Amino acid sequence: MGKLYTLKEVADHNTPKDCWLIIDGKVFDVTKFLEDHPGGDDVLLSATGKDATDDFEDVGHSTTAKSMMDEFYVGDIDTATIPSKVEYKPPNQAHYNQDKTPEFIIKILQFLVPLLILGVAVGIRVYTKSL
Repeated sequence: MGKLYTLKEVADHNTPKDCWLIIDGKVFDVTKFLEDHPGGDDVLLSATGKDATDDFEDVGHSTTAKSMMDEFYVGDIDTATIPSKVEYKPPNQAHYNQDKTPEFIIKILQFLVPLLILGVAVGIRVYTKSL
């Protein structure tokens, strides 16, 4: 078992000359691996300062890649320092009332105008037959 690090301590290592990652509760110093990483160093650098487990698993690394991690292991993360996942909550917005929009008025007119034309046509037809 290695040293226990806080998220803050690991997050301070976020440069190309000093890059640490948190994966599966373990801390890895991947600085020497940045140039050799098949996905490029930007991928690793963007995963610093947070728990990168999901990022790592989503890519689907091979067993060879997973076994290589042992040489970069420097310690464990104090899980109490990692914030729990926050459920997305959409911002409060005013209720959308579609009855007051111009689109609603257009829909009503698209229904009423043909009825009005039909009514006028029937009225003319009835009027002209009665003459």
